[in-house]
Amino acid sequence: MIYIKTAEEIEGMRKACDLVSRTLGEVASWVKPGITTRKLDNVAREFILDNGGKPACLGYHGFPGTLCIEVNETVVHGFPSGYALREGDIIGTDCVVELNGFHGDSCYTFTVGKVDEKTLDLLRTTKESLYKGISVALPGKRIGDISNTIQTYCEKAGYNVVREMCGHGIGKNMHEDPEVPNYGRRGIGPILKPGMCIAIEPMINLGGKKVVFEENGWECRTRDRKPSAHFEHTILITEGDPEILTTFNYIDESLAKTAVETLNR
Repeated sequence: MIYIKTAEEIEGMRKACDLVSRTLGEVASWVKPGITTRKLDNVAREFILDNGGKPACLGYHGFPGTLCIEVNETVVHGFPSGYALREGDIIGTDCVVELNGFHGDSCYTFTVGKVDEKTLDLLRTTKESLYKGISVALPGKRIGDISNTIQTYCEKAGYNVVREMCGHGIGKNMHEDPEVPNYGRRGIGPILKPGMCIAIEPMINLGGKKVVFEENGWECRTRDRKPSAHFEHTILITEGDPEILTTFNYIDESLAKTAVETLNR
């Protein structure tokens, strides 16, 4: 069932989405070579708790972290660990916050130091495809219009779309209907209606589209071990243009501050 949010519920969504966005902004300030992914997870958990929220992923069906950690070839659902980030890595940090009964969901793939140009292009294209998909999330359109827009944009650039994972509705539950794939045909799927909240999250591979699941049952990585990128926003369908409830502005501010501090050393 697809839930249409009331004005009061939408305000609750906005607050939850602001908190998850601020959380990733805090995480951004810690991403650098030598930092363990467990440290980043602790930073996120403490920030969420200090601001009155709950880490929605922590304990979800047994998941052991606040963040889904996605280093290099990991597509989604990697566990926080003692792995120390290295120069040239990329790391996706997928985070869901619950605040006063509502959920906000966002993901950003960071670079760690200098990253090769092919991988940077993958990140740029994946992030751009997110906004391309959002741009067609208009009332009267269908989920397939979002899916096809993302797929077409990424495949034209020479990348492959992960099939096994997708975006989703979101609200009082972390995962609600409808599913939002990153591939498909235009004109199919549920009709977009004002009041719907959905998480759009392209997961795009530098190499082939095939993935494998590790023995823990959670971690999904590319079969060829080439990098995968992941960006995500929670959005609201309105009577006009979609409203992006999450934001990368806090991340941009943290990264800019870090860059200035590095120059001044």
